[in-house]
Amino acid sequence: MARGNDTASKIFYKGSSDDFVVFVDDIESLQKWKSDRSIPLTEVLNGWKIFLTHSHGAQGVLDTASKSSLQNEFGTSNEDECMVKILEGGEFQASTAREREGGKNDSNGSR
Repeated sequence: MARGNDTASKIFYKGSSDDFVVFVDDIESLQKWKSDRSIPLTEVLNGWKIFLTHSHGAQGVLDTASKSSLQNEFGTSNEDECMVKILEGGEFQASTAREREGGKNDSNGSR
């Protein structure tokens, strides 16, 4: 996941019952993979996890997608196949996380 002031690149897939998100390294690696499927998904994805937003859009709370939610949406619970479908049919989005502000160690008494 992105830290303060880092860009988070993700693919948002609007499903029929739920919305799904996977994180990618960048748009260039995604486009290379789309034109050359011999490129391993590990070079495209930023983490091997499919997230679910419970139909709250791309900015919703992210939960790990269950096998049953994958089965209901994609007809399979195989994460590899679901990742490919999300990468093919999803929408690329990039956002910059705000840098965190505040005390770094409040227990030491300095404010």
